[in-house]
Amino acid sequence: MSADRSIGGIASPRFKARVTGAVYLLYFLTAIFAEFLANHGHGSYGLAVNLISATFYVAVTILFYYLFKPVNASLSLLAAVISLVGCLITVLNLFHAAQQISPLLFFGPYCLLLGYLILRSNFVPRILGGLMVLAGLGWLTFLKLAPTSQVVPYLEGLGILAEGLLMLWLLIFGVNPQWIEQARHVGAA
Repeated sequence: MSADRSIGGIASPRFKARVTGAVYLLYFLTAIFAEFLANHGHGSYGLAVNLISATFYVAVTILFYYLFKPVNASLSLLAAVISLVGCLITVLNLFHAAQQISPLLFFGPYCLLLGYLILRSNFVPRILGGLMVLAGLGWLTFLKLAPTSQVVPYLEGLGILAEGLLMLWLLIFGVNPQWIEQARHVGAA
């Protein structure tokens, strides 16, 4: 195994971050494909692909938990729990046409917490953290607006941009090697 993939037989932080980015990309692709299928009269297939998409987001949530645990284990766990509840709500909403709770009620705070963890870290660019905070605020604002509001496309675009840039960064660059030092510091505490 290459030096980028292994440190003492354990996957390196950079490799873990790239795997997180790859799973995040799979989430994006399956979510887009599910939307395409649903909008083109293939509801059953769209439902199946949406379930796969939700599974990828559960995996991304768990991977983000471990990635940001060295920054703040409690907040990383809280973010993961909030996201997992959002994933559960998403799946339940797929089977019940009358949505009771919007998953954005959970994904907004999840993005806020991820953004905060990125801002506190020293291994992912802080600009991505700021964008994730704005995306979280955007998703929460989205909840209060009518679907026909002229602001809605901008809020959706902001969320997609922030999450898309984070996904691309992790996929292409991984994390800064300072992650190892931050992880060691947390482990020593």
